[in-house]
Amino acid sequence: MSQRPERLRRYSYLGPAGTFTEAALKQVEEARGQDWNPVTNLGEALNDVVTGASDAAMIAIENSIDGGVTVAQDLLATIPGLRIIGEYLVPVDFVLVARPGVTLEDISVVAGHPVAYAQCRTWLDGARPAHLHLPATSNVQAAADLFDDAKHIDAAIAPPGIEDHYDVEVLAHSLADNPDAVTRFVLVSRVVPIGEPTGADKTSLIAELSEDRSGALLDLLEQFATRGVNLTLLASRPIGDQMGRYRFVIDAEGHIKDERVADALLGVKRSSPNVVFLGSYPRADKISAEFRPVHDNDRFRDARDWLREVIEGVEES
Repeated sequence: MSQRPERLRRYSYLGPAGTFTEAALKQVEEARGQDWNPVTNLGEALNDVVTGASDAAMIAIENSIDGGVTVAQDLLATIPGLRIIGEYLVPVDFVLVARPGVTLEDISVVAGHPVAYAQCRTWLDGARPAHLHLPATSNVQAAADLFDDAKHIDAAIAPPGIEDHYDVEVLAHSLADNPDAVTRFVLVSRVVPIGEPTGADKTSLIAELSEDRSGALLDLLEQFATRGVNLTLLASRPIGDQMGRYRFVIDAEGHIKDERVADALLGVKRSSPNVVFLGSYPRADKISAEFRPVHDNDRFRDARDWLREVIEGVEES
């Protein structure tokens, strides 16, 4: 009796093929040879995970130039049942492409994803000062839109290598204002058990302030500071129910199974009316957290043992 073939795991990502998101997904070893599903927006990618249509989704979460991807942050804050299981860094650069025969002097309308356009604005203003920007849903879609005659696009901002996917000519390389720009992507699945610490981890969460008063944010941040937990990201996003109400997107060095991080999260949970734990996962840069000896795991355990012995009336040796 023949065995049924094992089901391929499905991964959703912002398509079409050739995007930076696909480049991030290529870094996921367990995704190689599996079913890759290109989608048109981040909401669709995460909905695939929630409904079970996909096992995981790769989404952009932060850019070294423009900061957090607010759409992704808001979706992770409001869609229950999601967990970040990995992060990946992709260097970001762009080329200017057009259909064969079009020259730089012919260009007046340029398609590009808004984030990409912002990063290439200086070059474009210098090369074609009177150009008009037409937003695209992705960097690759900008190139695809060149062949939509109804849009009247002359050129597109696209990722390097786009000529392997479309019949375009590269008119200029290295458009980005900052050659060191990097986008951070995260792989998101449904809620799964937390893995073990690697020694170079990151923990992500979203927390609301307990009340609108002086010092409320300081109280939240002190939960980390007093336990020696460094934050790599702190961003505010409006909750949306009324003016002046915000939630905070937090990335902290360390793993929830590290004593100092766990103790900090307990403090956050006590002081915040709504905490969304997004995940503890290996850092893409593999940088280990630095902390003082007083915040070592053994120090937390020794302190708990001491307290238990005090309560139980155990005589100190």
